[in-house]
Amino acid sequence: MKKFAIACIITIVACGIVLNSWIYSPITLPDDVYLMVEKGDSTAAVARKLDENNIISKPWLFKLAARIAGLDKKLKTGEYLFTGAVSMRQVLDKLAEGNIIYRKITLPEGLTSAQMLKIINDEDLLSGEITEVVREGELLPETYLFVRGEPKNNIIIRAKSAMKEFAAKEWLIKDATVPVKNINQLIILASIIEKETALDNERGLVASVFVNRLLKGMKLQTDPTVIYALTNGEKELGRPLFRKDLKIDSPYNTYKYYGLPPTPICNPGKASIAAAANPEYSNYLYFVADGNGGHNFATSLKEHNSNVAEWKRSKK
Repeated sequence: MKKFAIACIITIVACGIVLNSWIYSPITLPDDVYLMVEKGDSTAAVARKLDENNIISKPWLFKLAARIAGLDKKLKTGEYLFTGAVSMRQVLDKLAEGNIIYRKITLPEGLTSAQMLKIINDEDLLSGEITEVVREGELLPETYLFVRGEPKNNIIIRAKSAMKEFAAKEWLIKDATVPVKNINQLIILASIIEKETALDNERGLVASVFVNRLLKGMKLQTDPTVIYALTNGEKELGRPLFRKDLKIDSPYNTYKYYGLPPTPICNPGKASIAAAANPEYSNYLYFVADGNGGHNFATSLKEHNSNVAEWKRSKK
């Protein structure tokens, strides 16, 4: 009887050593493995997925280890990345800690809402249909993190909230001389700046030109608003503006109508919003491309015409 008891103890200890070895010995994965733990997945379902993806080799042991460790009810949903050498215990801890991976989606500056919605809609790792109503200029260009399977509407809601928060902050520190009546008009002005220049060191000067023209009661005469009138913000124009385009009867045609257009013409980034709120001080009323990616600025029509002539020569 005593020998039998000793044999049992030895067997139990030996089994424990083997099980412990199985739990803590790493398996080397030949490639990165992405695994999705869905809401409602049981420990058994998770163990099966891990086994099917060759992350563990003994799903029954995973379930046992999870129960013994008190983690079988604590496995978090989300997408996980397993790479290199990983032990069953490391896998279990990772799932219990919720060490999930986040994907990225970038909404670039200067896109219209229609273009941004297409980016979101085309992201295969997001789920659901877009039901959020989005007006022009409501989405803050930014890179947003998301988890696989997250609803597309979530990105839109976050981008709206980010735009609202940032614009409100800039409104509070806005230069009192900037002739805009509300945050919406600030975004309209910023959207024009965004479309006119991609250079951070020019945004303040471009903003000053439009502010100066508004203060003097001059038409803004900016091409991007005419392009928006022609495309409704749904696509690129795909061709140069023609002289006849500048005669289109649209409230977005700033060659025909005074003041700001009725809505933003794109979703401006933070730099353009900041420039609209606090432009550089200047007496400039005109600007034209310099042929090198920037612009030449002028205080008089005569000087501007000279800059235009120089630009035309550079194109030849």
